[in-house]
Amino acid sequence: MTDRRRVLAVLAGLLLGLFGTLLAAAPASAHAVLSGSDPGNGTIVPDAPNRVTLTFSESVQVVPGKIRVIAPDGSEAGQGDPTASGSQVTIPLRSGGGQGTYLVSYRVISADSHPVAGTITYSVGTASTPPSASEEQAKVDPVVRALIPVAKYLGYAGLVLLVGPVLVLALLWPQRLSRRGPGRLVWTGIGLVAVSTLAGLYLQAPYTLGTSLFDVRVGDLRDVLGSTFGAVMLVRLGVVIAAAFLLRPLLSGPKDGESKLDLALLGVLGVAALATWPLTGHPTASPVPGVSVVIDAIHLAAMAVWLGGLVMLFAFLLPRANVRELGAILPIWSRWAATAVGALIFAGVVQALIEVSTLDGLINSTYGRLILAKVALAAIVIGVAAYSRKLVKDRSAEETPGPLRRVVLAELAITAVVLAVTAALVQISPPRTAEAAETGAVSTTVSQRLTSAEMALQVDVFPAAVGNNSIHLYAYTPDDKPLPVVEWKATAALEAKGIEPIEIPLLRITDFHAIGDIALPQAGDWTFRFTARTSDIDQSTVSTTVSVK
Repeated sequence: MTDRRRVLAVLAGLLLGLFGTLLAAAPASAHAVLSGSDPGNGTIVPDAPNRVTLTFSESVQVVPGKIRVIAPDGSEAGQGDPTASGSQVTIPLRSGGGQGTYLVSYRVISADSHPVAGTITYSVGTASTPPSASEEQAKVDPVVRALIPVAKYLGYAGLVLLVGPVLVLALLWPQRLSRRGPGRLVWTGIGLVAVSTLAGLYLQAPYTLGTSLFDVRVGDLRDVLGSTFGAVMLVRLGVVIAAAFLLRPLLSGPKDGESKLDLALLGVLGVAALATWPLTGHPTASPVPGVSVVIDAIHLAAMAVWLGGLVMLFAFLLPRANVRELGAILPIWSRWAATAVGALIFAGVVQALIEVSTLDGLINSTYGRLILAKVALAAIVIGVAAYSRKLVKDRSAEETPGPLRRVVLAELAITAVVLAVTAALVQISPPRTAEAAETGAVSTTVSQRLTSAEMALQVDVFPAAVGNNSIHLYAYTPDDKPLPVVEWKATAALEAKGIEPIEIPLLRITDFHAIGDIALPQAGDWTFRFTARTSDIDQSTVSTTVSVK
């Protein structure tokens, strides 16, 4: 088999993995969640606020033009540009907002570069039919959604064809052998990483905005380049270009004493390039981002060294090296492979513990099941690798490299699928994010509207849990106009546990709004009774039951 055919065979194997990526690719998921807001979702406030604050489970960036506050009459209530500070987004509002229900629609970018979109509502004075904003829903064009993991797979494949072959050429390659074939692999790897980076930069624009593949303007690309994601991807592109210049002497056969500095610089560039992958993915949004970034970089480096070395072994060294050369190369390579596999296992376990964290998340989530599939495939590959290591130790591969070559081919075939699963994993929310979504989606505020013949009372109890609780009371006339209250009284009782009515101290904030605090000692169905005196002779009393957990 000629060098050209060997290179084509390797690329064909990578294409098989690419088809696996297309099959495994799942819908892109938001990797941050809205954990709170001020005003709270669904709450009624007495006066129009001057701003809306959205709080997310991780740091976010604002998408220009994609955050709106819509007034009850359908007009824009926002004034000025929203700003993001860490996990909080602040939206300034114009003064003089009228009564009714407001809709806040948002689309932001989470720390791991995924879009997060949704809506909340709040009401001023009284509730009304909320306005609509269907164009702001969390949508991603299906073509864009499918191409993103493909671009990521090409980047991983480029790493494999770049890192492993360069190490083998620098440290294990026999000087008598031509470097033309391996050089083609390395240049292919550089090309794949560059194409993957450019494709990722372009795809981020429609992915962020929720538009179609070709509905991208120059300004949209400028916004991507100005984001953290764009900066990291530009660093990766610059590192690849610099590496291409430094690799030319190595690929043509460096002279003694001329390659040490180049190899040192290539090592520095390699570390910088590897760090750009975790800096645009899940590790940046991890509970321990520093650890996750380092662990993910180790995982990628071990993968690239191991698989890239296998490619060189299969395509060039086993067919072309003689018995003496293989006798020197294979034991060293076997130790490299064992170290790389050990690093892969260690990094994979740490990553899974951080991202999955629970057995339920491992079994009952798409992310967890893909992790299990990846572990199963990795176990098969490790078993095959153990057999190849045995062949090397027996030194039978030096005389008859055919069996070892078939074993290496099996390793490459399985790991191409593992790469596909990895490319799909980065597009799926990990269980820790799903848990945060469930927590953020559940409001612990109990909001009820109590009515009598003379009054409608809006009652908010937060957090409706054992311990300190805040209570907000808003009094309205039966036709939903603010009702001035002269004096408030409130009690809370838990008759099932023998707790007699506890008086709740109330503070009058406005004519129709009062607040109070009470420490509830036990869980159960508490009975709250509220009395509002509106004149010297008129008063109304209403009661409700609140489940306290």
